[in-house]
Amino acid sequence: MRVNEHTAISTPRVLLVPYEHRHVLKYHGWMQDPAIQEATASEPLTLEEEYANQESWRTSHDKLTFIVCQPLPDPAPESKHVAGGEVDSPDRMVGDINFFIYPSDDDSEESRHLYEGEVDIMIADEANRSKGFGRAAVTALLYYIARHSEAIMNEYANGLQPPVVAGRLVLVMARIKAENAGSIALFRSLGFEQRGEVNYFGEIKMVLPEQQFDTLAEKMPAGYVEMEYRRPDQ
Repeated sequence: MRVNEHTAISTPRVLLVPYEHRHVLKYHGWMQDPAIQEATASEPLTLEEEYANQESWRTSHDKLTFIVCQPLPDPAPESKHVAGGEVDSPDRMVGDINFFIYPSDDDSEESRHLYEGEVDIMIADEANRSKGFGRAAVTALLYYIARHSEAIMNEYANGLQPPVVAGRLVLVMARIKAENAGSIALFRSLGFEQRGEVNYFGEIKMVLPEQQFDTLAEKMPAGYVEMEYRRPDQ
């Protein structure tokens, strides 16, 4: 999606930046790990394919992506921007977080303009897990989505062929491997609840109850700041 291409999100525990060409080499290295391939249900790609993916994800109407980085070392309260290539250098990258949008699986006429969103978080290196990056990233992303839901859904609707009237998000979920106790605990701590049993792929579906989703925009995470993301050539 392009809605976030000029936006970085800073919190005391994490920094989220748009997925850029410069991030691909580090990301490709992560995705060579068989454990990460299995956890993300991904096939190994060539570096050239990974670069093509990055470009397609930027213009995709149904996928919002941020790279998860270590927090700003000393964020100044008056700062309005961050410098790409510095705050998100390879040594500061820890993972990625995505938000996918789907039509509601309810095929009734009343649900024709209702949509579901899926959160997908990866903290790549084991040394960076259990440090709060995942929880901070998901919390920040959920608030961002709630705050910008109209722009996100407009981009989604305009990207369909033919374009349709923008609908609204009514459900946010995550699909997690049943043996991934850490991720299950993370989403449960944020109010997500398991719906249904383990599926054919060994995953469980964690869903944020609608009443909690409806109030997300009222709960700004502590220290949350949206900043302009400036590329080196700007």
